[in-house]
Amino acid sequence: MSLAVLRSRALSGMEAPAVNVEVHLARGLPSFTIVGLPDTEVRESKDRVRAALQNAGFEIPQRRITVNLAPADLPKESGRFDLPIALGILAASGQIPGARIDRYEFAGELSLSGELRPIHGALAMTFAMHRRCEGAARAFILPLANADEAALVPGATILPAQTLLEVCAHFAARDVECALKRHEPQPVITVESHPDFSDVKGQINAKKALEVAAAGRHSVLLVGPPGSGKTMLATRFAGLLPAMSADEALEAAAVHSLAGSFTAEQWMRRPFRSPHHTTSGVALVGGGSVPRPGEISLAHCGVLFLDELPEFDRRVLEVLRQPLEAGVITISRAARQADFPARFQLIAAMNPCPCGYLGHPSNKCHCTIESVYRYQDRISGPLLDRIDIQIEVPAMAPPTLGAQTDGEPSAVIAGRVASAFGAQLARQGKANEALTTHEVDEHCRLDAQGAEVLRAAMQRLHWSARAYHRVLKVARTIADLAHEECIGADRVAEAIQFRRGLRER
Repeated sequence: MSLAVLRSRALSGMEAPAVNVEVHLARGLPSFTIVGLPDTEVRESKDRVRAALQNAGFEIPQRRITVNLAPADLPKESGRFDLPIALGILAASGQIPGARIDRYEFAGELSLSGELRPIHGALAMTFAMHRRCEGAARAFILPLANADEAALVPGATILPAQTLLEVCAHFAARDVECALKRHEPQPVITVESHPDFSDVKGQINAKKALEVAAAGRHSVLLVGPPGSGKTMLATRFAGLLPAMSADEALEAAAVHSLAGSFTAEQWMRRPFRSPHHTTSGVALVGGGSVPRPGEISLAHCGVLFLDELPEFDRRVLEVLRQPLEAGVITISRAARQADFPARFQLIAAMNPCPCGYLGHPSNKCHCTIESVYRYQDRISGPLLDRIDIQIEVPAMAPPTLGAQTDGEPSAVIAGRVASAFGAQLARQGKANEALTTHEVDEHCRLDAQGAEVLRAAMQRLHWSARAYHRVLKVARTIADLAHEECIGADRVAEAIQFRRGLRER
């Protein structure tokens, strides 16, 4: 047989479209050609494959070798096609049996010695294969280093290998002992390592605001002077969130798999990402000639913490506006387009003025009102409008700092959060933050006094329609934490106070 066809997968955003690796041996001067829109890494695979075959003891056919990666209009990147190309050459030249090759999919980068090196996106590829392959599900042969993450897909048959020789022995084996064994992942014991809220002294209002944010998946802006505990509160926030569902865990793990940063210890743990304020827009939202997920996608189903918010470049912050509402980011380039999930909770922190001490009891601030406004204007109104909770974190008095810690532990607060979140799922099937305008009208009804309080606040503070709906969602979450079906005036007033972290002009 001079033709062999093997199956593999490319990556396009979160998708993993199927790729047929067609290897043809023809008469003529010896050559090795790869076609099908390969990038530099794929074109270089012919040198890796040739050396791996020779060092594994196989013969390189002295014929014209043509490798076609179909479909031809789909860009191919990375070294994941090394393994199927090498096996295709061996099958086409009759050095291994090719009868059972169509029962499998293959991915793996080859070293010059024939060892299999790990690849990016193994989880996304396995999920796509298990979900979309026609007929009976195929087994997936890939490097041993990727076996644990790929085996997270329920029902997937993962056959890991360490070398090219092990894969070849699997197809040439006449007894079960030489065949590759299905990988059984080790049970992952998830240990939450987030710092505990009981470490935080004082800041009762800020703690309550973060509890509400965790229960309703609301975004938060913490405003206060240096040393008031903003970062301390934010780093403990992830410990309050409800446990991840299996679907959320798979989505988050798949994103990290694409970035090559997934480890077994991350399974069922909500991500916490804290990029530096020098981060570029591409690093934050994703991109590149081959689109890769950015920080907002790596924070999917978790927390994105932006400390010193006004120090970020304004153009970088503006890219957050669309994903904050849509929960997805679309990266468009001339040659390709990729969609990445971005349902994250934004927790941001900032000082109230350039020196940071506006309103401090020490009266150390000498900033002019114009400089304060210029500093706060680094954050645009449309972005602030999308942040549900904007709470002041005041400086802490010395007696509070010297007192014994008496705050509630994270586990107690998380219990209330889980109860409120469960009520939201039972009522509307989603978190309060994700309610549409129609669903807000249906599920966030106010009594007469509550409606009057909100109407007066709208007139006095000149809020937008978006701010109106976000206050309603926060009030709904506060009522859920109190196990109240109707939203009263006191819940509305509390939600209004949670949106006044920056001083009114």
